[in-house]
Amino acid sequence: MYNPSETPNKATMTILLSLLTILLLLFLLRKRKAVAAKKLPPCPRGLPLLGNLHQLGSFPHRSLNSLSKQYGPLILLRLGIVAPTVVISSAELAEQVMKTQDLIFASRPPSSMANHLLYNSTDIAFSPYNDYWRMMKKISIVHLLSSRRVQSYKRVRQEEIDLLIEEIRTASAAAEAVNLSKRLGVLTNDIICRVALGRKYSGETRFREMLDEFQRLLGSFPMADFIPWLGWVDRVIGLEGRARRTSRELDQFLERVLEEHLSRKKSSNAIGSSKECEDLVDVLLSVKDEHGSEDADIPLGKEHIKALILEMFAAGTDTTITTLEWVMAELIKHPILIQKVQREIRETLGSKQVIEEEDIDKLTYLKATIKETLRLHVPVALLVPRLTTEDTQLKGYDIPVGTRIIINAWGIARDPNYWDTPDEFRPDRFINSNVDFRGQHFQLTPFGAGRRACPGIGFAIAVIECTLAKLLQVFDWEVPEESKDEVLDMSEIAGLTIHKKSALIVIPKLHFAELT
Repeated sequence: MYNPSETPNKATMTILLSLLTILLLLFLLRKRKAVAAKKLPPCPRGLPLLGNLHQLGSFPHRSLNSLSKQYGPLILLRLGIVAPTVVISSAELAEQVMKTQDLIFASRPPSSMANHLLYNSTDIAFSPYNDYWRMMKKISIVHLLSSRRVQSYKRVRQEEIDLLIEEIRTASAAAEAVNLSKRLGVLTNDIICRVALGRKYSGETRFREMLDEFQRLLGSFPMADFIPWLGWVDRVIGLEGRARRTSRELDQFLERVLEEHLSRKKSSNAIGSSKECEDLVDVLLSVKDEHGSEDADIPLGKEHIKALILEMFAAGTDTTITTLEWVMAELIKHPILIQKVQREIRETLGSKQVIEEEDIDKLTYLKATIKETLRLHVPVALLVPRLTTEDTQLKGYDIPVGTRIIINAWGIARDPNYWDTPDEFRPDRFINSNVDFRGQHFQLTPFGAGRRACPGIGFAIAVIECTLAKLLQVFDWEVPEESKDEVLDMSEIAGLTIHKKSALIVIPKLHFAELT
């Protein structure tokens, strides 16, 4: 039966659907025109939903370098459905991002792993650019990593390096091969522990496992960061569970460390004590008392201290280990070069046991070797991503606010436009060259540059220089015949930092017996 009341309803629905369709088309057309009005960087063709994610591969720094050769030093990528990502692959553009327009590019995109592991990204490396970050950076530079503070831990460095030399001397006397990669890891971890926490934890296996897992998780690629509504995948594959478990265990460990320091502080205040043996937790607790009250504009809490401590391990341990390992691997692979470095060290130091800062300053070829290693084996190949805080331009292309910026420091450091024979290990290229890695020469920025440069450069380089000088002064090095292929293999393992794939198993031969 005909019902006249149905006609207006159907008509109304038809009109509403038509209007909605028109509005949607107008919106999409306007959006398309707005995008077309912008001159965006070239973008490789991607896949629906994934965008260009599939093109990153197992070694993103190498994949992105290949894309830059095809599309140019400034390319736009769609990584999932989050904000667009611009990849920088030239020194000139890196200078624009990290110097000329540093303030515009000074923030950080959100990271689910940093939120899990670093107390909602309240560290320095992953925190967005704001008043809190500026306060933490100032605390780090003034109180934790100043030249004076780094120098104050000279005794710790010397003691731990001497212990390493003694262990290797024992292996040498027994004509045994040593896993130098593992021993360098223990050395670096022990130095950081003593400096940051006041004592070593190398005997606690679980602590080392937690730190290793912490590094692996920070270098992972959670689905939630690229396709948020597929974040459940991280739970299914166990990534989110690993992050929560590691975060909980590290928090419990750091809570015990803080309680020990607070208890010791109360005792020392009662009897009076010198500040000469303060570790970084002591310093941070003092800063908290002086400037971190609840009445302060930005109070410094316990979680902020924990985030800074974890960052010390993340930034100070792994990058130092990888650099030491790569230097020794490259020198052992190149017998003429290792002889050149050793000759300089031994002629300068003789059989001197304690290496002073003025001694290191004379080791020109050693310094060149470290620079060349940082060039060829950039510890963090893709610098921590940045985020634009306003619309800007690079090389005539429009870069909208909220765009992620990735600087391929590895690709730039191997660009033939800046380096002759860029894939060869040639420390001599830095002799009579003023190019350095401290953020002033943008063809070599392993530690970043500008506001977001790593504040721990001085600390890391002091450990690297002193350790190498001692290892190369005291011992000659041979490769066991049965493991020669693995030791001389320069293949990488991808992660937050770029490690050598095969451990450095070598035989130490004592050169200066009187040193031990």
